[in-house]
Amino acid sequence: MPKEKNNLSGRHPLTVITKGSDPYENTLKALDALSLPPLQGKKILLKPNAGRCVPARQGVTTHPQVVAAAIDFFQKVKPATIFLGESPILGVKALDALEKAEMAEIARKKGVCLIDLDERTPFELPIPRGKLVKKLRVCALIKEVDYLVSIPVMKTHMHTGVSLSIKNMKGVLWRREKARLHQLEYAGLKDGEGKALDVAIADMAEVLRPDLALIDGTVGLEGLGPSEGDPKEVGLIVASQDCLAADAVAAYLMGFEPATIPHLRMLSERGVGEINLKKIPIQPTNYAAFRQSFAPPPQKISIQYPNVTVLDCNSCSACLSTTLLFLRRFLPQVPPSFFQDGKLIVGIGKDLQNPPEGLILIGNCTAKHKKKGIYIPGCPPIASSILTRLKEKAKNQKE
Repeated sequence: MPKEKNNLSGRHPLTVITKGSDPYENTLKALDALSLPPLQGKKILLKPNAGRCVPARQGVTTHPQVVAAAIDFFQKVKPATIFLGESPILGVKALDALEKAEMAEIARKKGVCLIDLDERTPFELPIPRGKLVKKLRVCALIKEVDYLVSIPVMKTHMHTGVSLSIKNMKGVLWRREKARLHQLEYAGLKDGEGKALDVAIADMAEVLRPDLALIDGTVGLEGLGPSEGDPKEVGLIVASQDCLAADAVAAYLMGFEPATIPHLRMLSERGVGEINLKKIPIQPTNYAAFRQSFAPPPQKISIQYPNVTVLDCNSCSACLSTTLLFLRRFLPQVPPSFFQDGKLIVGIGKDLQNPPEGLILIGNCTAKHKKKGIYIPGCPPIASSILTRLKEKAKNQKE
C-alpha cells in the first residue's frame, strides 16, 4: 500500500535468511520467524515477479513453490481476500505470464483471486519529495489492499545492478508508466553516482514500498538480468518487513556491497531505511556463510555476437531483452542483405544519435531515426516481429 512517510523509526525490523533445497519449507520458515501485524479480515496482495511470459524455475520469475508457501501462510491468518497480481511489461498479458510461471494454477487450487493489475483505471500518486518523478500512475488495487507483499527473484539487472523487492514494485505501476521511468533524464548526478532510472526508482520508493519483502533466491539470475541472464541455484529466502534492509542483505548475499547499488544508496541517504548491515538485525548471525557471488551484467552485449554491432544508447531493459532474444533465436535467419561489410547493425535506446544508414532500429524510442534504416515499432516489439519485418523488407527489395 502507498507509504505516506519515510521509515525513520529508530529500531529496524528483523531480516531473516533461510537456506535449503525445499523452497516451500524455506519460505514458511522465514515467514514464521517474523512478527507480522494482525491481518485477520484484511486484503492482502501478493506481488510476485511474473513480468515476462517465461517458464518457471529459470530464475526470471518467482518460484511457484515460494508463492504456494506464501499463500498457505497468509490463509492461516484468515484474511478477507488474498490477491495474486502482476502488471507485466508491455506486450505481455498478466494472466498468461502467471500461467506460464505455474503460479496461476496454484492460486486457483487454493482459492486465491488472480488479478491483472492493469485491468482497471489507475490512480495518481504524488511524490512530494521526488527529485525526478513528481507523480506516478499506479494500478487501482494498490489503493485498496491493506498489506502488500513483494516476492521478487534474487537477480542482477543490466541497469540497476540488482532487481529485488523495491525494484519489483515497478510491477504495480500502470502499463506504460513502467517504461516512462526508463525515458527520463536527470542532470543532478555525477559520474559513477547512478542513472536517471536509479533516481526514479528511489522517488517511487518514497511513496510505494511493500509491507513485506519476501525475496526468492531459490534459483536466482546472474549476468544479463532481469531476463536474459543465467540461472543460479542458491537455495535462499530473505524476508523482512523492512524492504530496504531486505534488499541490502540480499545484495550482499549476491556478492555486492549494498552501497554500490545506486537506488539502495539513494534511499538510505534520504532516510528511508538502513543498508548498513551492522545496523540491521539479521538472523542467523553467520549469514555471511551463505554469500555466493553473482556474475554482474556485462558492459557490452555485442561481445557475444562478433557479426553484430548493437548501438545501445540508454535503452530500457524491455527493449534490450527483446534485442537479445531476437539475436539468440533468429540471427541465423536474418537475410544477408541487411549485413553491412559482414556486420548487422542494431540501434536501440532513447539517446541514439547520428546512427549510420541501413541499421535496424528497435523500439519506439528510435522512431526519430526511422528514415535511416528499418524501423521496428513497439514498446517493446515482439522478437519474432523483428524477423518478420526484415523478411518482408527483403522480399520487397527483390520485387
